[in-house]
Amino acid sequence: MATVPVYSWRLAPDGLATVRQLRARGLRPGGQDVAAQIERPRYRRGPLVAYLYEIDKAKPVRPMTPAKWAALAKANTARRTCPECGRDVGYVIPISLGMCVPCAYPDEQRAA
Repeated sequence: MATVPVYSWRLAPDGLATVRQLRARGLRPGGQDVAAQIERPRYRRGPLVAYLYEIDKAKPVRPMTPAKWAALAKANTARRTCPECGRDVGYVIPISLGMCVPCAYPDEQRAA
């Protein structure tokens, strides 16, 4: 693999973008190789590196299929369902608790 050009922070040429910048435009890298990288210096640590891709070679983002939407909805419902009481609590259950707040702290709910 050939070496890629390295640019300083905010000095990359036009026509190159990071993955996030491509996504904001509705694009994806589409299998192309990294065209360049930018480095942002940090105090007492190594530099932050971001890879750049050519905008001209980027492909449009694939749209979500109905099956993917259904799978995402099912996964989000599972994250909101308490394994103890089986209710959809309306928020994502904290991993630290492993159950909804009323099930995790039943004595505090009765006192209030």
